[in-house]
This record gives sequence, structure tokens and C-alpha cells, in this order.
Amino acid sequence: MRFFAQFFSYVFHPLLMATYFCLLIFFGMNASMFYMFTPIKVKVIFTIIVFVFTFLIPLLNLFILVKLKYVSSLHIEERTQRTFPLIATAFCYFGLYYMLSDFSIWPFFKLFILASSISILVASIINYWWQISTHMIGIGGITGVLIIICIYMQLPILIILSFSFLIAGIVGFSRLKLSAHNSSQIYVGFLLGISIQMILFYLAHQTQLL
Repeated sequence: MRFFAQFFSYVFHPLLMATYFCLLIFFGMNASMFYMFTPIKVKVIFTIIVFVFTFLIPLLNLFILVKLKYVSSLHIEERTQRTFPLIATAFCYFGLYYMLSDFSIWPFFKLFILASSISILVASIINYWWQISTHMIGIGGITGVLIIICIYMQLPILIILSFSFLIAGIVGFSRLKLSAHNSSQIYVGFLLGISIQMILFYLAHQTQLL
């Protein structure tokens, strides 16, 4: 059972969530405008850019911190060691958002990246006192956006949304099984991920930015 918990923790690592979201929106929702009206070249280039900024660069930064002995390992088990890597990752997301500000892509994605940046920054602040689950913030963020799609775009994605909740449950159970977090840290992380995405998209919708 521990093997499967580690497997799901790696597969659904928070640094991979933005890339998974791009793959889902661009290639997994054939009824959406993102799937139908985005040129394949733009889909591929955008997904690669997101992968580099939200996974490769933060991972490289983490390797450097391990080599400098700022953190003990890539897993960063110690809460006190997580704050700086989280802030560095948040700046990677903010950098990506800034770069995309003039990019010819749906505003929807820019808002997702901005909300993810804010989520990570908030997590770094909370982590100063309390170890929140970044795994759950990641899957919570995707779930929050899927809820937004259901509400504002009225796309028939209830199966995908249900699958997202299922993955969240599996990831949450995996983190508990590995004793990485307690149940409160799991629930709060998931709710934080959902809430920040939904609040930002709601504000954008109210101000007609979306």
C-alpha cells in the first residue's frame, strides 16, 4: 500500500498540476473552445512553456538548494525548509504570468496561472507556522477551475470533474498513508486550492475580464 501511496504522490506532484491542466484543457475536452479553436502549434508550445516554468525551473532550483544543503532532500520533509522553495516556485509562476501577458492565448489560462501563483504564495506564508499540503492545493486548483468551467461555460464535464474529486481523494489518502500530513492539512490544502481559483475567476467574471 505504501508503494502505491508513493506512486500517486509522485504522479500527482504539485509541480506537475499546471502541465496536466494544459493537457486536459487542450487535448482532453473535445467539446470546449480551447480544444476546437486553439491551433495545435499553440497548444504544444504553450504546454511546453508551462512545463518549463512550473516544473523544470522549480525542480532545478530545488536540486541547487539540495546541493547547497539549504534543504535536506528533494522531498523537503521539514516544514521549516519549505518556505523558500515555495516562494521561489511562486515567482516562477508569476514570471510565467508576466510573460504570458502579451501572449496571444485565452485569458482563462492567464487567470489560472495567476491564481496558482497566489495559491503557492499563500501556502508559503501559511507554511511559516503550519505545514499545509501543497499536493492538495495543486489538485484543488484544478478542481476549482473545472467547477468554474461548469458554472460559467456550462460545458458537460461532470465526469471529468468527478474524476478530479476522485484523484483528490486518492492523493489525500496517499499523503496520509505516508504520514506526510494530517487530515486537517489535507482538507485545508484542498479547500485553499479550490477557493483561490474560484474567487479570482469570480472577480474576473464580475469585472468582465473573463
